[in-house]
Amino acid sequence: MNNPQANEAQGLGNSLGFVLGVAARRVSLLLMLKLKEFEISPEQWSVLYYIREQEGLIQKELAGRSGKDKPTVTRILDSLEDKGLIVRKPGEHDRRSFRIYATDKGKELVELTEPVERSMNEQLAQLLGAEDCSQLLFQLNRIIGYADRLLEKEQEAKA
Repeated sequence: MNNPQANEAQGLGNSLGFVLGVAARRVSLLLMLKLKEFEISPEQWSVLYYIREQEGLIQKELAGRSGKDKPTVTRILDSLEDKGLIVRKPGEHDRRSFRIYATDKGKELVELTEPVERSMNEQLAQLLGAEDCSQLLFQLNRIIGYADRLLEKEQEAKA
C-alpha cells in the first residue's frame, strides 16, 4: 500500500480534506434534490432548523451553530426572509443586532422537511452500521474542533 505509484494513481483519493469535501458535497447534493420540491436549499434548511429550535438567536450565534461564516448567514437570512420563513426583530439592548424568529410558515416547513433529512441520515447510518456511524461522527467532530482551533490561531496571527 506504500507504493508511491499507486498513491499517485489515486490522485487526491488519499487526501483526507479532499475526500471529506467530496463526501459533504455529495450528501448535500442528495439532500438538495430531496428538498427541491419544498423550494429550500440544504444551507437554508439548516439555518431555518436552528432558528426554529431556538427562537431569537442573533446572526453570530446562527453562524456558529450552522458552521457558516457571517456573510453566508446574512445571504441565507435574506433569502429566508424573502420567502416569508423568518422575521428579524431589533434587539432590546442593541438595535443594530437583530433577533431572528421563524414564522408559522417557517415552522411548518421544518416540520414537513425534517422527516426527509432524518430519512437520508438513517440511510447513511445503515450503510455504516451503528458502531461505525458513531465512531465516524466522533472523529469528524474531532476534526472540526481541531480545524476550529487552527483557524483561531491563523486569525490571531493575522490580527
